[in-house]
Amino acid sequence: MKIVIQAVLGLSLAAIHPAFAAPATPPAQAAAHNPAHVKAVQDLLGAMQAEKILRGVAGRSRYPSEAQRKAVFARLDRMPPAQVYQRLAAPLTGVISLDTATEMTRFYNTPYGRQVIHRKYNSGPQIVMPGMTEAVPPEEKKERKRAAYVQASKELADAQPAIEREAFRLLQMINTQKI
Repeated sequence: MKIVIQAVLGLSLAAIHPAFAAPATPPAQAAAHNPAHVKAVQDLLGAMQAEKILRGVAGRSRYPSEAQRKAVFARLDRMPPAQVYQRLAAPLTGVISLDTATEMTRFYNTPYGRQVIHRKYNSGPQIVMPGMTEAVPPEEKKERKRAAYVQASKELADAQPAIEREAFRLLQMINTQKI
């Protein structure tokens, strides 16, 4: 009885006030079929080196045998990175806007952005002592304060679970295909 009352109350709130109703379609999904948007996301994935995200997902996945694990990694080694970007770009246009893709591609192609990517995928564990701070060059401080970068960085961080999910789906497709 209590659940029925809550459901009726929820439906009546959605009918009365549009803020309680679910949006029809998010604006990012409306532009999902735009070729320029897909290309921008594909360029972002290239700048982010998304093939390494796919390898990370494969490394965290469980396999019935070591032979199957090796087979999956062998397939990933044979797959060109451009194909990974192409296959991931279309599903991710719903969560990564054109502006974010453009801004973060620009950032990751800067010298500092390349350092960020290198540290993310290629560096080992680092010792951080209390009170230690990393010296940040003045041009990087200025970059971090740009409104476009701040907004794009936040949106990309929010989209990270979706990127991981799509990488897992792509890994499943690769695992089932005979490549």
